Amino acid sequence: MASEIYNVIDALSREKGIDRQIVVSAVEDAIVAATRKKDKSQENLRGELDKESGKVNVYAVKSILPSEDDIGDPQLEISLDEAKAIDPNAEVGGEVRFLKSTEGLGRISAQIAKQIIFQKVREAERDTVYNEYIGRVGEILNATIKRIEGPDVILDIGKAEARMGRKEQSRLESFAVGERVRVVLARVDKQSKGPAVVVSRAAPELVQNLFQTEVPEIYDGTVQIRAIAREAGERTKIAVMSKDKDVDAVGACVGMKGMRVQSIIRELRGEKIDIIEYHEDPVTFAEKALQPAKVSRVTVVDPTEKHLEVVVDDSQLSLAIGKKGQNVRLAAKLLGWKIDIKSEEEKRQEVEQQMASLVPQQATPLESVPDLGETLIEKLKEAGITTVEALADMTPEQLEELPGVGPKTVEKISVAVNNYFSTLESQPPAEAVAEGEVQAEAAEAGFAETDLAEQAEQPAVEEEISAATTTEVSTEEVQPSGDQETSSETEPTENVPESESGGEES
Repeated sequence: MASEIYNVIDALSREKGIDRQIVVSAVEDAIVAATRKKDKSQENLRGELDKESGKVNVYAVKSILPSEDDIGDPQLEISLDEAKAIDPNAEVGGEVRFLKSTEGLGRISAQIAKQIIFQKVREAERDTVYNEYIGRVGEILNATIKRIEGPDVILDIGKAEARMGRKEQSRLESFAVGERVRVVLARVDKQSKGPAVVVSRAAPELVQNLFQTEVPEIYDGTVQIRAIAREAGERTKIAVMSKDKDVDAVGACVGMKGMRVQSIIRELRGEKIDIIEYHEDPVTFAEKALQPAKVSRVTVVDPTEKHLEVVVDDSQLSLAIGKKGQNVRLAAKLLGWKIDIKSEEEKRQEVEQQMASLVPQQATPLESVPDLGETLIEKLKEAGITTVEALADMTPEQLEELPGVGPKTVEKISVAVNNYFSTLESQPPAEAVAEGEVQAEAAEAGFAETDLAEQAEQPAVEEEISAATTTEVSTEEVQPSGDQETSSETEPTENVPESESGGEES
């Protein structure tokens, strides 16, 4: 029959969930330490618990050497002859042990033994808890709120206590002692004071588990969750896809009249959830992920670096970015791509700048502005300003910083530059000047405002005029249509009698 102390050890091992032999070894080591403390001995001591009597026997163990000449430390070694006197079967290289008295250990020795037992049991308990939970990271656990320590919440998860820090909580949630909640096992840290089990309700795995619980199509694998991006207490975006073409992935997650997703939202204390259909094409996926904003176009900037550029209407820019950039941040997490969002106006300005950079910049010398004066031009050149364009780009404050330039000089420069550009604007473009010169030359030749079609008709007019001269017809039959003037080649009309050229024949 087992002794009382052995029964206590057995009960303790079951309660703590540790191996019984670990507790037995702790008791044996404790008695050995107390014996060594009492005897002040450096002998090699070993303890052994008698299961029947409950007594812990302590033995001094010595190594067997061939002869006494080989012995270096009598407390640890013994010759073969002396060993055979104790045990006839002793051999060189073996061990022989002597029973040590444990009587009169006293209060101090008992206290030392107690401390050692507690220490050994705690270490065993830590190892047991660590080994129990280290392989379950990411798993959903049912826990009970045990107590609240400042911002941290302590939970009972069965074999251990877990801690949920402020960062692992949703800002929408508050907890009461005794409340049962579902948490995600975030990590297990092996520390000197014991394994720190950290749980979370802010992890995306919690949302995934809730959808698996509420949506049968996800549980049986018909609908798959491909990606989740979450900011606890604010918004979650979840991308789903269906393996069955007859099953709508988004509709299955939403449920009839939104019952399924509303159940999850209640569990998360009102956190917003966007359910998005997953696409392999990053462009289409990005358009879906940025909902509820409407995207104008998506461009892949760098497929290697996974960089996208999204252009939206000016009215949709704030909606696409979201509150404090939340919408685009979650979309980028969901895709795993970097996203740059620009409005149509920003994109237009960017294109204009790029086009402007391709056009060579004009460099007009300062001497082109006669109102500046030679002295002022020399001062500007000494300051590194050599073109009218550079001078026009400078602000009055920048001009006043130049040596020898005061407010009056700045005003003079401003007036001179404005007059220069006003003169340029009043001058017609080079093409208009050239066209005007051509028209002037044509007018001198008698062909002003005569187009090619009228020039082509000119020979026919001349023939009619010649015919009119010989047959004495009225001038109306030979006069060209419109206000066109007759060229010098039509002078034969002067031979028509005045009576016929003055009006219509009777």
